[in-house]
Amino acid sequence: MLSQEVLAQRLPDAPLAPAPGEEPAPPAPAPGEEPAPPAPEPPAPAPGAEPAAPAAPPVNVEAAEAPPAEPVTAPPAQRGISVTASGSRALRLRRSAEAVKVVETEQARRESADLGEVLARQPGIGVQRSGGLGSDVRLSLNGLRDEQVRVFLDGIPLEAAGYPFGVGDVPVSLVSRAEVYSGVVPVRFGTDALGGAINLVSDERLTTTRAAGSLQVGSFGTYRASASAQLGRTASGLFARGEVFFDSAQNDYPVDVEVPNDVGRLEPARVYRFHDAYRAGGGSLELGWLGLPWAQRLSLRAFAAGYEKELQHNQAMTLPYGEANVREAALGGVLRYQQLFARGEWSLETVLGYTHGRPRFVDVSTCVYDWFGSCVSQRTAPGELGLYRGGLGTDQRLRRHTAFGRFQLGWHPLPEHTLRLVLAPTLFTQTGEDWRLRALELRDPLQAERELATFIAGLEHQGHWLEQRLETITFAKAYVQHLDTEEPRPMDMIRRLSVGKERLGVGASLRYDVTDWLRAKASYEWATRLPTPVEVFGDGALILANPEISPETSHNANVALGSELSAGAAGRWRADATGFLRETDQLILLLQAENGIHQVYQNVYAARSTGVEAQLGWSSPGAWLNIDGSLTWQRFVNTSSQGAFGAFEGQRLPNRPSLFASAQLELAFDGVVTPGDRLSVLARSRWVDEFYLGWEGAGIERFKARVPALLSHSLVLGYLVASESRQYSFTIDVQNLTDEKIYDVYGVQKPGRAAYAKLALSL
Repeated sequence: MLSQEVLAQRLPDAPLAPAPGEEPAPPAPAPGEEPAPPAPEPPAPAPGAEPAAPAAPPVNVEAAEAPPAEPVTAPPAQRGISVTASGSRALRLRRSAEAVKVVETEQARRESADLGEVLARQPGIGVQRSGGLGSDVRLSLNGLRDEQVRVFLDGIPLEAAGYPFGVGDVPVSLVSRAEVYSGVVPVRFGTDALGGAINLVSDERLTTTRAAGSLQVGSFGTYRASASAQLGRTASGLFARGEVFFDSAQNDYPVDVEVPNDVGRLEPARVYRFHDAYRAGGGSLELGWLGLPWAQRLSLRAFAAGYEKELQHNQAMTLPYGEANVREAALGGVLRYQQLFARGEWSLETVLGYTHGRPRFVDVSTCVYDWFGSCVSQRTAPGELGLYRGGLGTDQRLRRHTAFGRFQLGWHPLPEHTLRLVLAPTLFTQTGEDWRLRALELRDPLQAERELATFIAGLEHQGHWLEQRLETITFAKAYVQHLDTEEPRPMDMIRRLSVGKERLGVGASLRYDVTDWLRAKASYEWATRLPTPVEVFGDGALILANPEISPETSHNANVALGSELSAGAAGRWRADATGFLRETDQLILLLQAENGIHQVYQNVYAARSTGVEAQLGWSSPGAWLNIDGSLTWQRFVNTSSQGAFGAFEGQRLPNRPSLFASAQLELAFDGVVTPGDRLSVLARSRWVDEFYLGWEGAGIERFKARVPALLSHSLVLGYLVASESRQYSFTIDVQNLTDEKIYDVYGVQKPGRAAYAKLALSL
């Protein structure tokens, strides 16, 4: 017989083994189902006869709801273990050897905070936002940021899952938890990442029929709505689920700027943003079967989404725009297949996907706008964002096709050991046109055909030792990238360029249970991140192509201690602390091009990030009072002694915070009006220390540009009514309670005090 801990590694939703001295809990029935009767005792074999082989258990359909990590269900020997609690997946991840933190979103789904704000409360995660809803979001993890951190939805790259606008604006209502992998990314994702990965997980309960919806309204013309419905597994194994969302915001909050007076002298003024609206919407439909003889899960998900964002100002909020905008539409699908072979000894998961994206960037205005939204003069050439391309402006339309696959083969030769082989190919192609150049019959570099093929392979061993107290994971990865592109040259010449890149990587993780309540973890990966299509091909407008850019590499290490004490007379305590090291080389940065107008991604220097992050929480007996806090200190310094930044060796990298913290306090009262209700008052605070925009050793101290320290507070009043079959909630959320003038990005003021109301229900 296999142990329950080993079963939990194979079954994504399997409950963990009971703690020493505890009796194993009976399997819990699924919502709305009657408890299963006890299994009858098998008849004793006749004298001299061989014992009968154990009967195969009924198909465990919950196991087919696995995220990409573990697509298998229990083999026949695992009879009697029911898989019903979706929360056990999060618990098991926390107790695993992986360098992962699990962010539950059950409470956040009832609030108005977006996913960027939810992630910003976690230690080690930095979120810099250049405005309100729909604005650019820079996500960082232990100092590494942007494309160095990969983001997934149910194991699918976010941009290929129907959310082309980024992690900050994914509706929280459609996410049940976020898994944050720091520096060391499991092989099962089939990805290249330098700083880590974030996996957003939707509701995994595919066997229940349910529906949910939410509506949010608030300051600055904000409206957000989402709805989902699911038909649980029928007698034939069929299930179906659909999701839709819609977001809209005017983002017309007041900002402090400088405007010219009657004689042209700049004076301070408070104005309202007038060209910063954001609209997004989309939906998905998934159909599939669970528990078939030839497929534990077979499903097809189709999606479509789009957004449009007005651009209000330049990078430092010194020049207003009145007409420039960006938009994108995307559609695609994902096919999943999962199955067991050889009575559970082998498992297979296959994921195939395709996405078609159509981004568009329009900047053709000839008006010069002031901060009051008036056209005060005419330009000699169109284009608000700069006189590039000879002052012709741009109406850029791209066509992007992305096909990807992931094949995971698992082998369980012994009860305590698992081998996994993952193969993940991706093919990206891009072409397009600039309608301004096309109308003038000029050469259009966007019409060049560009192709980027990536292949990532990984082999992993996972083992359990010392009666499950020790878990080890060792792995190796291979990275291959090949590009073919047409590059415009002078005299209307086209150069065909073909470039290949190959890298190898290794890593290991371990977890040791020091006691029943204290765990120690350590992990390491020699990680590689391959350049993205934008870094290689540019964006066709302000970013030039650099097809010879090299991959980034990093030695990533983590050491962590975590503990959780069960509730008792002193309440329930939880704490963890992590120390990390990121020794990176060939970092990719966006720099000014030689012509002084465009930008280009280049490999520039080596750097080292070291730091500590910690969390501490306490819940009173009865959980009427909950207190949580986190703190992150990191030092990210340049270690290059040569090249363009050799003069800044040993100095902190520009435009990155080194110290930030968050805290929250919740008061909760049960049975206020009815026996099933809950009234809560929650106060949150977030603080980020000031940091320099440029190198800390350059310039005179009092004249250095810096992003000031940020301290913001929010207050949430919530009322929840829950029963066995339905749940209603209503919350009022006041953000930036003290109306502070706050910045995440240099010069770009974020919204002041704002109030939001949200109604959510689930059936």
